Amino acid sequence: MDIKIEQQGAILLIGWNRPQKYNALTLDMYHELAKAYGELQRNDELRVAVVYGEGDHFTAGLELNDWVGVFSEGHMPALDASEIDPYGLSGPALTKPVVMAVQGFCYTAGVELLLNSDIRIAADNTRFGQLEVKRGFHACGGATFRLPIEIGWANAQRYLLTGDEWTAQQAHHWGLVQEVVPLGQQLSKAMEIAQSIAKAAPLGVQGSLRSSRYTRQVIEAQAKDYLYSELKPIMASEDMQEGVRSFLERREAKFTGK
Repeated sequence: MDIKIEQQGAILLIGWNRPQKYNALTLDMYHELAKAYGELQRNDELRVAVVYGEGDHFTAGLELNDWVGVFSEGHMPALDASEIDPYGLSGPALTKPVVMAVQGFCYTAGVELLLNSDIRIAADNTRFGQLEVKRGFHACGGATFRLPIEIGWANAQRYLLTGDEWTAQQAHHWGLVQEVVPLGQQLSKAMEIAQSIAKAAPLGVQGSLRSSRYTRQVIEAQAKDYLYSELKPIMASEDMQEGVRSFLERREAKFTGK
C-alpha cells in the first residue's frame, strides 16, 4: 500500500509510502488517505492522527497525469461514505486533530494537506512550494484561500504566483509550521505532541477545534464553491496541455496564455 496505517494507542499514524516516486500523490493514495481520515473520525479509540512521509521527502506533489481528468470535471474525486476528504473541500469535516511531520520536498498536495491540519512540524531541510502555475493551472486543494490567511496576503502571492520554493525557516517565521527540528526528528516531535493531545479530554479537544474552526469554515464556504468554477476552463486550455506534457517530459513548460 502507498499509504501506511498504524494505530498506536489513541494515535493513528498515516504514512505516505511511495518514496521511490518522492511520495507523489496518486488518486489511489488520495482514497487511501480519505479512508484513514474516515477511520480516525469513526473510531472512538482514536483521538489524534500523525501524518508523515517515508523516505527523503514528504511529497513532490501530485502525480499530475493521474489528476488532470478529475480536475477537468471541476471537482475533487468523489468519496464514499467511509471516506473523509483530507483537504476539507467537500463532504463532512474531520472533527479530530491532525499533526503533520514533513521533510525534504513538501510541494503542492503536501502544502495543501498541511494547511488543512492543526499542528505542523518540519525538518530543517524542508522545502515548500505551490508549483501549479509552472504546470499550467493554479493550486486547487485549498491553498488559494488558506495560505493568504496563514502567512499573509503578499507572502502567499509571492509564492502562489511564481511557483518558487520557500524554506522551513520562512515557514516557521510566518507561523505555517510550529517547530523546525533537525532532519530525522520531525516524526518523534510530532508523536510527542500527539501524545499530549491524546492524554487530554477528547470532548474538550474536539470542542476546542470546533470553536476554533467555526470562523474559518464560514469564510471558506464561498471560496470552496468558487474554486473549481474558476479552475475548469483553465484545465481545458492549451497551456494546461503544455503543462502536462512538460511534467511528463521533465522539462520547463512554455506557456502562451491560451
